[in-house]
Amino acid sequence: MIGRLRGEILSKHPPVLLLDVHGVGYEVEAPMSTFYDLPAVGETATLFTHLAIREDAHVLYGFVREAERALFRALLRVSGVGGKMALAILSGMTADEFSFCVQAGDVATLTRVPGVGKKTAERLIVEMRDRLENVAKVPGAVSVTAGAMTESPLAEATSALVALGYKPTDASRMVKGVAGDDMASEQIIRAALQSVAKG
Repeated sequence: MIGRLRGEILSKHPPVLLLDVHGVGYEVEAPMSTFYDLPAVGETATLFTHLAIREDAHVLYGFVREAERALFRALLRVSGVGGKMALAILSGMTADEFSFCVQAGDVATLTRVPGVGKKTAERLIVEMRDRLENVAKVPGAVSVTAGAMTESPLAEATSALVALGYKPTDASRMVKGVAGDDMASEQIIRAALQSVAKG
């Protein structure tokens, strides 16, 4: 299994980034929480990874913090939660916010994540309560400086939200509602996701 990668970031197109590790390019899917903390394209990053093997594909997921990977793996064990939904949950709220939702039984906040309906939110609350204690024991791991993406911030933000499960029209509306001058795509995405969480 591939548990950790360290290499140069070749490109960032949320939720996918391309990491060059000694001449091999790894495509890694990551939540927005990881993108917020990645350095700029061309710099070195270290990711904790999870390899999912399916009949039709092998998908590598990456996380800046080991605790995020632990939460991702715990989410995958919940019935009806796949990699895409787990990434959407980690993109839409921090691990602490998710933990609070689970402990408080906050179905309404969880259902704001794309793809999470009421039944799934209720299942998450029931099944994750015990597992969160194990996730909390995993130490934080790597700290890196934040960097900006190099392509059109509005387009990057919109495509990232679509990849997370939002409809293109909704993603475009969300981005236009929060985008300001000189905002990086990570900032636009974060503001858009926060506006949905508050809504």
